[in-house]
Amino acid sequence: MTTHLERTTDYDRAARRTAAAVVDTYSTSFGWACRLLGPSVRDHVRAVYALVRVADEIVDDVVADLTVAERDELLTGLEQEVALAAKRGYSHNLVAHGFARTARRFGIGADLVDPFFASMRTDLTVTVHDAESFARYVHGSAEVVGLMCLRIFVDGADGAYARRAAGAARLGAAFQKVNFLRDLADDVDARGRSYFPGLDPAAFDDATKDLLLDDIEADLAVAQRAILDLPRSSRVAVQVAHDLFAELTRRLRATPAAVLRHQRLRVPDVAKARLVARALAGEAVR
Repeated sequence: MTTHLERTTDYDRAARRTAAAVVDTYSTSFGWACRLLGPSVRDHVRAVYALVRVADEIVDDVVADLTVAERDELLTGLEQEVALAAKRGYSHNLVAHGFARTARRFGIGADLVDPFFASMRTDLTVTVHDAESFARYVHGSAEVVGLMCLRIFVDGADGAYARRAAGAARLGAAFQKVNFLRDLADDVDARGRSYFPGLDPAAFDDATKDLLLDDIEADLAVAQRAILDLPRSSRVAVQVAHDLFAELTRRLRATPAAVLRHQRLRVPDVAKARLVARALAGEAVR
């Protein structure tokens, strides 16, 4: 007998299309990786990312003329709607609806969702982090997102999830730290934030940059070992995402700190295509 969670309605399909549009609009690299996911997981990963992007826009959109209190109200409303949708399996908000169905299907619970919203809320009031608040922020903004995706990849199986959780968390952390480093100019100049503990943007130098990159590369190395143990439906896509950020890390290493302080780096599309081809070739010989 088909259950409610297994049936797909026109509204569910609209939610899936909405999530795909969000992914394609906000991230070329993530959009490429999503297309390499197996059909059984692709839409669910997009549903997670769509929620992340909407929450991020609430706190970070520099164009919207909103006060901190108004942003907090919107974020709280989204958080409450997601929680309600997870209970009832439906939301009038298409992004919340899609995420809730994914959460219910794969067992993405409050242990992952609550820290995410807590980190998003931190961005409304905290502009400088110490070691403790930085670790807490990275966990909530990035590690739990990797763990949400992992629950999808392993079809909600607790044992498989536990064995791979450390690698998924480290990959999420690496992605976030790379973004902090390449977005340093925008975060400091447009948003008045400095994420890395003890980092004085005015005194940012190559030695500091290299220490930060050493930490990122350690995260990527742990994640790489875990990627090889992922199911086939997700392995190539996650490998591509890993390799794209590893390539960006390499480019950050080769760029002087003085340049990074005022310029945002990206990986050219031709390089992305090469990394996709390499990952596909590697999977073919497994």
